[in-house]
Amino acid sequence: MIDFFKRSELVRRGLASGKLRRRRARNEVLRGLEYSWGMKGVLFAGFIAGLALLIFSGNQPEPTKNFVIALLFFLIALMMLWINQPRTFSQNSRILLVFGVMLVQLALTKFIYVLCSSGVLRLQTDMAELLTPFALAPLLLSVLLGRNHGLYAAVFVSLWSSVLFGKIDAPLLVTGMISGFTAVYLTLQVRRRSKLVRAGLGVGVAIWILSLTFGFIGPINLFPPTANDWPMIGLQSAFAIGNGIVTATIVGGVIPMFEPLFQITTDISWLEASDLNHPLLRRMTIEAPGTYHHSLVVANLAEAAAEAIGANATLCRVCAYFHDVGKLVKPDYFTENMSFERNPHEDLAPTMSALIIIAHVKEGVDLALKHKLNQRIIDIIQEHHGTSLVYYFYKRAQQMHEDARAGGKIMKMPDIPEVREESFRYSGPKPQTKESAIVSLADAVESASRSLEKPTPAKIEQLVNDIIDQRISDHQLDECDLTLRDVRVIAERFRFTLMTMLHSRIAYPKQETKSLTSRDDSLRPDVMVTTRKPATAPPVSAA
Repeated sequence: MIDFFKRSELVRRGLASGKLRRRRARNEVLRGLEYSWGMKGVLFAGFIAGLALLIFSGNQPEPTKNFVIALLFFLIALMMLWINQPRTFSQNSRILLVFGVMLVQLALTKFIYVLCSSGVLRLQTDMAELLTPFALAPLLLSVLLGRNHGLYAAVFVSLWSSVLFGKIDAPLLVTGMISGFTAVYLTLQVRRRSKLVRAGLGVGVAIWILSLTFGFIGPINLFPPTANDWPMIGLQSAFAIGNGIVTATIVGGVIPMFEPLFQITTDISWLEASDLNHPLLRRMTIEAPGTYHHSLVVANLAEAAAEAIGANATLCRVCAYFHDVGKLVKPDYFTENMSFERNPHEDLAPTMSALIIIAHVKEGVDLALKHKLNQRIIDIIQEHHGTSLVYYFYKRAQQMHEDARAGGKIMKMPDIPEVREESFRYSGPKPQTKESAIVSLADAVESASRSLEKPTPAKIEQLVNDIIDQRISDHQLDECDLTLRDVRVIAERFRFTLMTMLHSRIAYPKQETKSLTSRDDSLRPDVMVTTRKPATAPPVSAA
């Protein structure tokens, strides 16, 4: 309350702005639950209770023995998750997603077996193996969290499924694992929803082949083939192949609901976010066209580098589109948007110019929050300059300070305050992820490449190496997980991409044009007069 009155007084006196920057609301209760060990215990206990309910329901033999085996599988699953996926183990929402999806698949498996064995749907018991959604958890977790989580789900959901109905069912175990592995392999990079359907078709074919192998389809007699019940075999084959397709269709439908619920963004959503018709990007094309072109080039550089080191290339492209969106507030103060007549910084002190330049990061975050952009985009807007120095205005301020000190000695003026480097540095934070560091380096390299008068491969290579070395020596890459090998590969991709974009063209001779006023009397009146290209003119494709 006291701070409110102090701020109101400063605003009234004109010493502070009445505008408050937007901040993303943070729910401390939810944040506490996200990392609470008590909540972890509740989630694990709930999963164990679900396993117990599935195993002890029904009339299968030795349920207690199967439950003990399932508990041992659960302990192994916890250890593997803690060792191999510590980030997922630390976040309760990820634990809920992983074990919740696996429990849903187990419940569906149990439900299908109960229906088939009871004869409610007039299906044979052998049909249950053809209708079980083996790839549901592996497919969904592979798309949402990555292939390692998909493989994790394929192994353990198959193990738990095999003990739901008495003795360990080896064919069910093998079918579950192979179909899960197939689903993960076919969804290593999902950039289109249609690829999910293709993955489902592949899973269906795998289930069909395994069903033929284990005798779930048939029996099939090759001699004589007329003795087979081909309509039933066709129906069973349709169930097996349709199983994978229906599972993939369900996964494609629930992914848009799971993404906002668990704060996950898939490659499909990043690709949708790369639409250049976003209101902020449309504004940029009109109000800051230089920044818009700069962002497109940075996106190409960042995407190429990310693909080379195995980072998320689509994320880098989308974030590069928006990384300089804060320049929309004062576009004329940035070099790429300046007119040739006037440089607005000539009328400002270096400190004021640096404040305007630095402020574009905070203005970008403000615009991103207003338009509800993805949190990863906001993070990269904040981090793409790190805590780097606005070098040009810092050196200009130092020069003016030296001139002022020289004049002050002559005029016997008091000491002039020193130029503080902190006043010319961005507020950070430094890049925290590989993608953020790639966009940061691409931004610096693209900006500097504009100063090359006659770009050659040697000049471009020297420029890229100098900028990266400068960022490393300034400790701007200390907080991200880029290795030295990654940095070398990124530099090589930058060099190659810039060479293709900044290549020089051949100076073609001017094309001679024939005056249309001169008329050739030998031509008939109904024939149009045309101009011929000189023999030295290049083909259209070479221009």
